[in-house]
Amino acid sequence: MYETETLKRWIDESDNIVFFGGAGVSTESGIPDFRSVDGLYNMKYDYPPEEILSHSFFMRNPEEFYRFYRDKLIVEGVKPNKAHLALAKLEQQGKLKAVITQNIDGLHQMAGSKEVLELHGAVSRNHCMKCGRFYGIDAIKDSKDIVPHCECGGIIKPDVVLYEEPLDNELMDKAVKYIYNAEVLIIGGTSLNVYPAAGLIQYYRGNKLVLLNRGATSVDRQADLIIRDKIGEVLGAVTGIY
Repeated sequence: MYETETLKRWIDESDNIVFFGGAGVSTESGIPDFRSVDGLYNMKYDYPPEEILSHSFFMRNPEEFYRFYRDKLIVEGVKPNKAHLALAKLEQQGKLKAVITQNIDGLHQMAGSKEVLELHGAVSRNHCMKCGRFYGIDAIKDSKDIVPHCECGGIIKPDVVLYEEPLDNELMDKAVKYIYNAEVLIIGGTSLNVYPAAGLIQYYRGNKLVLLNRGATSVDRQADLIIRDKIGEVLGAVTGIY
């Protein structure tokens, strides 16, 4: 396949690659995509998922938020797939400078990646809204109450960016620098519909913009290479992970 061969050549020749990924990177690990036909946005709930996952809903109805959060966003027993492993391998080889992800599942770190910018936070991190104490994911999973509370009585909130909440400015600045300086920018598993994260790619100045996505995106016209195939299969093939 010409496109895959081109991607392999670009990767082989570069030591300044940046990967920007979304939910589609983790679907091959069994984590549902938010916006696909079978994704969270098309499931039946008392409230639309995008409303449940908003800051105002969390503050107004934490019980319903946590019912949804535990049911759909904490996925146990999942493992990194070939996409995660391939990216970790490229970083270990000194080729990949950073993974910039919209995912909150922590699978990139589980695969061995070190420089991971989690734009939307992570389910593994939680904190008390009253005293600021840090809690791991077990505090949410194992809580006897629907709404988990700290020893001080405050509500424990996941360190995930909800709708209506801003992204971390320092993290965004770091992502901009990586993308601006990248020679090869690989975008995978994202429809590029979620802003401001999706707006980061406008900072890319190179001529090796790769779109690795099953469906069309809003920047297809800007791409130098488009591959419509499974991310894990493609990245696994070009890095020798089978």
